[in-house]
Amino acid sequence: MMMILGLFPFMRSTTPYQSLEQQVTWRHVKNDRVGKFARYQYIGPGDDKVTLSGELYPEITGGDMSLTMLNAMAATGKAWPLIEGTGRIYGMYVITGINETRSLFFEDGKARHIAFSVSLERVNEDLREMLGQMGDIGSAVSNITDKVSSAAGGILDSAKDAATDALGSLKGLMN
Repeated sequence: MMMILGLFPFMRSTTPYQSLEQQVTWRHVKNDRVGKFARYQYIGPGDDKVTLSGELYPEITGGDMSLTMLNAMAATGKAWPLIEGTGRIYGMYVITGINETRSLFFEDGKARHIAFSVSLERVNEDLREMLGQMGDIGSAVSNITDKVSSAAGGILDSAKDAATDALGSLKGLMN
C-alpha cells in the first residue's frame, strides 16, 4: 500500500499515483509603517494541500470502480485521515477535486488509459482533533459502500446483458 485516505488504499490494484505534490503555506500579516519598511507578523499556519496524480490502465491497474469510490467519498463532504504507507500521518483531509482524462478507447467506449489527479486540503489542526473525528467515519463508510455496490450492480448487469447478446449472436452464426 502506498497511501490510504480513510479506508481507500492507493495501491497498484486501485489507483497507484505517480506523483505526490504537497504545498504548505504560513500566514504573515503586513503592517505598513510611515517612513520605514513594512513589518510582517506571523499569524499561524496557512493552507496544506496535497495533489496525487497518476495514470490508470484498467486492464492492469484500477479503473472506474476506484474512481467511483473516490467520487463517493468526496460527495460525503467528510474529512478523511491521510496516512502514507511508511506510517507518516498527514492529518485529516477533504477531497476538493478529482480530474480525469480518458483516452485510447475500446470500440465500446471504455478507456484503456485514464490520467487522474485527486486534490486534497487539510482541515484539522492536530492529531487530537483528528482522533475525535474518527467516530464519524464509520457511518460515512457504510453510506459509500452502498453507493459503490449499487454502481457495481449496474455495471455487472450491463456486462451480463452484453454477454447474453454476444452468446446469442454466436449461436446465430453457428446455425
